[in-house]
Amino acid sequence: METDVQSNFTYLGRTFNNLSINESSSAFSDCNSDRSGEFPTASSQSRRLILACASDNSDELINQLVSDLRSDIIEEQKQAAIELRLLAKNKPENRIKIARAGAIKPLISLISSTDPQLQENGVTAILNLSLCDENKELIAASGAIKPLVKALKVGTSTAKENAACALLRLSQVEENKVAIGRSGAIPPLVNLLETGNFRGKKDASTALYSLCSVKENKVRAIQAGVMKPLVELMADFSSNMVDKSAFVVSELISVSEARPALVDEGGIPVLVEIIEVGTQRQKEIAVAILLQLCEESVVYRTMVAREGAIPPLVALSQSGTSRAKRKAEKLIDLLRQPRSVNAAATTAVARTSGVPV
Repeated sequence: METDVQSNFTYLGRTFNNLSINESSSAFSDCNSDRSGEFPTASSQSRRLILACASDNSDELINQLVSDLRSDIIEEQKQAAIELRLLAKNKPENRIKIARAGAIKPLISLISSTDPQLQENGVTAILNLSLCDENKELIAASGAIKPLVKALKVGTSTAKENAACALLRLSQVEENKVAIGRSGAIPPLVNLLETGNFRGKKDASTALYSLCSVKENKVRAIQAGVMKPLVELMADFSSNMVDKSAFVVSELISVSEARPALVDEGGIPVLVEIIEVGTQRQKEIAVAILLQLCEESVVYRTMVAREGAIPPLVALSQSGTSRAKRKAEKLIDLLRQPRSVNAAATTAVARTSGVPV
């Protein structure tokens, strides 16, 4: 008797049906807040902050810190940004208090600073404030997007990671997605995906997944060369990025520009291997991608069949999740159809969409 454990996987409001829940980690970085140390020094300011975090009345301190953000002395600005960042990190109710005290615009100004640590603390404070839904629209309306994109390009590694997370949070307001894409965020996110450390790759993939629900951002990502790092990460089972990168590919594959890019980067053999040896969730994502790739192109069907996809697809159709079984059966039917049956229809599609035949 079949005993598949099935579930729905929901991310940023979109649901993937019948995904395996036998995974020890979530598919994407949560970007919940900065992961830095709590108190970098034993200064009197830090002791003051510890008391404020334990207190129910931090208003006076918050107002003083917001005033210090406007100081002409960099060290005072830096200390104020650090303390506001930690206050926002440790007490969620402080996020609204800090925003209402007028901190957002001076923090955004710090993000444009040439001092790397001042920029990093400004970015991280904005990230922590963006965890409050009430603050997201205000942060975007105050002009945070372009400075965050700049930090994503030229900041420290921590600033880049936290800028990616902050942009992710702002992208959860639907109308911000286009603005973020048009501000140039996609290429540096692709670069972070390719060159960042593990956390950077996770944060970049999460942000790209969210932003690429918008068609024009999908095209920007393809033009920025996103398929190369995505295929490389899908191929590396030790990277702990197979699920994450495959989800981003599944979001991109709906646009015609993505399909030749995926094939050119060697995506077909990688996806077939995932169907052979991946987890249930990975297999389900991979078969869904291959099905979309093959639906309108006989050439791609031939390439997939020649990679030996049919035997693992047959196995998946018998033992996968309900959704994976349906996708596998449909793909098997496509791969087994003679070329002549669909040549005319495929040619007609190709003439209008540019899909190879």
